[in-house]
This record gives sequence, structure tokens and C-alpha cells, in this order.
Amino acid sequence: MTVVSPWYRLGYVIPHLYTDLDAYQFYRVAPEGAMLVTTQLNLGDYSLAAIEHELPTLWERVDLLAMKRVDRIAVSGVPIASALGRKRMLALLEEVRRRSGVPADTDLEAHIAALDHLGVRKLALATRWPDHVAQALIAYLAEAGIEVVVTRSRGRDLEQNKLASPLEDHQLALELGRQALRDAPDAQALMLPGGLWFAIHAMPVLEAEFGVPVTLNITATLWAALHDMEGGLPNRPDPRWGRLLASL
Repeated sequence: MTVVSPWYRLGYVIPHLYTDLDAYQFYRVAPEGAMLVTTQLNLGDYSLAAIEHELPTLWERVDLLAMKRVDRIAVSGVPIASALGRKRMLALLEEVRRRSGVPADTDLEAHIAALDHLGVRKLALATRWPDHVAQALIAYLAEAGIEVVVTRSRGRDLEQNKLASPLEDHQLALELGRQALRDAPDAQALMLPGGLWFAIHAMPVLEAEFGVPVTLNITATLWAALHDMEGGLPNRPDPRWGRLLASL
């Protein structure tokens, strides 16, 4: 199908002031005609105080995306949702929906919806975050009925993750993903969260090696958006980008 204009606009509130790997990875995995509309926060670190400092700006960004007439608004940043906690995050998303008039999501809720779709209850987790961020994520997932059976991490702060080499992060995704899945043979899936983590090429390798689905922020959020789209998809993602997107 020849696409002459976008048929889907995903509004994406990114926690940092620039767009690079978020858009790069989106346009690798999204079908032709799906467009990413980004706007930014300026998160200083992974603390709750830093996140709460950005919440007033978040509402300005929601208003901007509503004016751009996006089809859906997603608040990026698994550490943001994890620190706020599920009850507060769901309430925030409901306010985004009320204020914008469009469906709203966050990367972490998209992961949860994707894992539910895949029938996953036992999860392997690999992250590039400090322990307190990983533990908050594990608690959030437990509240959603998903048990993290193994965690493998390379603890870095936000600035370190911003400056990381994409190639090195690809290799790190393979290293940590393999460790996690080898150490938890009962895991039904692997989550590699992090919008700044360049892991899209590691994902199909790990799926082929271990025979379980792997979810990334961008694949989970894109899947959730397209899965909820009414009227069918004019184009579908290339199935080489993982079992989750292939299930659309």
C-alpha cells in the first residue's frame, strides 16, 4: 500500500529534552504511515522529587499534543511510572484522557497490556537502572499480577544512560538478557525497559535463542496503540521486529 500521509499519530512525551533513539527505534519498527509526534520534559534524575518537579510541564505538553490532534498520548519513561506507583499513574492517565480527549497510555502500562496479551505471568527483567528504580518497577508489576522471577541490572544514573554508546548498549542488552533468561528458565518473557536503551536489534536475537517474547518500551507502546486502533490497520509492522508486533 502506498502511503501519502500519516494514518496514525502517536503523541509521545519524552522525559528528556531531545529526541534521538526514541524516534530512530520507532521508525525502524513502526509500519509505514505511523508517525511519532514528540514533546519533551527535562527530567533531572530518577528520583520522585525530580519527577514531581516535571508534572506541571507535563500538562503543558499534553495540551500541545492535543492541539496537534494526535490519536493517542503516551507518557514515556518507565522510571516515572514506577516512582509514582500504579494507583497514582492510572489516575494521571485518566486526567490526560479527560484533558486531551484522546486515549492515553504510558510505556509501563503498555508493557503490562502486552504481557497480558501474551499470557505472561512470570517475567525476566534486565535493566540499566539503579536498584531502587528496578525495585519500584518490580513492585508496580506485582500490583498488576506479573511476577519478576529474575532481575539482571547494570546500574547507571540518567546522565550515564543518556551518554551511552548505542553499540555498547546493544551488546549490554544481549549480555543482560541472556543472563536473565539462562538463570530463569521458567520465565515466559523478557522485558528490556528504557526508552534510551538501544535494544531493538538484540530483541530478535534473544527471542530466537530462548524462544520467549521480548518487550521494549517502543514495541510495547506501539503495539498497545495499534492494537486499540479501530477499523483495522492499513499497514502492519514487519514481523522480524518481535513476537509482540507480529501478533497484531
